[in-house]
Amino acid sequence: MRKNQWIGRLAGLAIASGITSSVLAAQLVVGQVAPLTGVDASQGRAYAAGMQLHFNAVNKAGGVNGNTFILARRDDAGRPDETLTQTRALLAEDKPVVLAGYFGSRNIAQLVSAGVLERERIALVGFRATELNLEAPQLYGVRATLRDEITRIAAHLATVGITRLGLFHENGPNAAPLIAAAKEAAANAKATIVQTAGYDAGTSRVSAAADAMLAASPQAIIMIASGSACAGFIEKYRSAGGTAQLFAHSGADIEQMAKRLSEEQMQGIAIAQVTPSPYKLTNRLSKEFNDIAATAGAQDVPISYAMMEGFIAAKVIVEAARRQGPRVTREGFATALDGLENFDLGGYVVGFRPGMRNGSRFVEMTIVSGNGRIRQ
Repeated sequence: MRKNQWIGRLAGLAIASGITSSVLAAQLVVGQVAPLTGVDASQGRAYAAGMQLHFNAVNKAGGVNGNTFILARRDDAGRPDETLTQTRALLAEDKPVVLAGYFGSRNIAQLVSAGVLERERIALVGFRATELNLEAPQLYGVRATLRDEITRIAAHLATVGITRLGLFHENGPNAAPLIAAAKEAAANAKATIVQTAGYDAGTSRVSAAADAMLAASPQAIIMIASGSACAGFIEKYRSAGGTAQLFAHSGADIEQMAKRLSEEQMQGIAIAQVTPSPYKLTNRLSKEFNDIAATAGAQDVPISYAMMEGFIAAKVIVEAARRQGPRVTREGFATALDGLENFDLGGYVVGFRPGMRNGSRFVEMTIVSGNGRIRQ
């Protein structure tokens, strides 16, 4: 019997008997288009590193149902047009079964409006955006929504008697619903938004916003902005003598801010977090993350909340693949994800069902110390 006939006979026997061998195993491609260069590169790269940590650990343990995972990354430098271009190229060349780890409201909205996800019948699992109502059947969020974060910040401020608030935000078509949601959350906490001030999307031009807040003198300012814009605003506001307490949403890049701002400027900034701490062993998920990171050794980016979020997205992807059995497809991902109603990752629960694709409500407040480290 010829060698190729012998291999074919073995493959047929394996399929007939339900055996999954390394010869038959598939390499499942997970595609990410994100800012790997540019002002938000540290976040995109950290998210990717978190996904890669889990995929490597799963592959080392033999994969799932005989399948292993590979992460294919492309850089959009934070530009929406490039997100669309690179995603189309990724889908055509790398043939991913699922997408993950995208960044930016305008970037994802352009992808959705262009019909790419719907046409390709591919799910996007795990993304970061500053839009309240960024929804589509193919989008699966593994974190709390921005509305959840704003509500949590406002509730926290109510407990300490702060009633005059400012809102620093990104300008654009999504600003109006964001402002409305912030005003509603403030009213529910018996507080008032006394000043709103924005900056142009994709920039760090924040001087006018800082001046507006200085003139209004709110007791606290909620910042819904990119890490670079937050850092620029804090620098300008604090340098001009601004004394309001500063509260950032989870998308703020603490590593980037710590590099740019002085210890005095960093001291006391509060940040809403939507995952368990990657720095403390607070639950089984945190322990698993830290154990795998320690075993993997030095990464090209520091451990961070963005890395933890990528790790969570990868765990959800692996579980959705596991539930499909040996044959994993794009369509199968949507079915598996919609059935993932109460998936406990180890003290952090993610759940989806048809019509409900925001997978978590977890939000906690953290405080930045003077040396740029997070403390609860």
